[in-house]
Amino acid sequence: QVQLVESGGGLVQPGGSLRLSCAASGSGFSIYVMGWYRQAPGKQRELVATILSRGSRNYADSVKDRFTISRDNAKNAIYLQMNSLKPEDTAVYHCYVGQLSGTGSWGQGTQVTVSS
Repeated sequence: QVQLVESGGGLVQPGGSLRLSCAASGSGFSIYVMGWYRQAPGKQRELVATILSRGSRNYADSVKDRFTISRDNAKNAIYLQMNSLKPEDTAVYHCYVGQLSGTGSWGQGTQVTVSS
């Protein structure tokens, strides 16, 4: 069983920055992929960025060149540096962990609001 704890959300003005963190804990798990998804009101959850254990990254087109995902394998943690934030980035951001076994786990989410 994997537990995920997210932090770093909040309210920011357009053009501002935020950094999200997610730490995985538990026992008996082997992580293959970690990432961030987001869900805005009335919309489906969508991929923001993922990073494999070897470091390969994937981004949604809407956040490329603005967001950066990074990973600390020793801490089983990932981070999402979000720059040049836009109102359309407003959503609940969820951390995701995919294990080698095929099991996936989700965090409860952290709210990001971009508004003046």
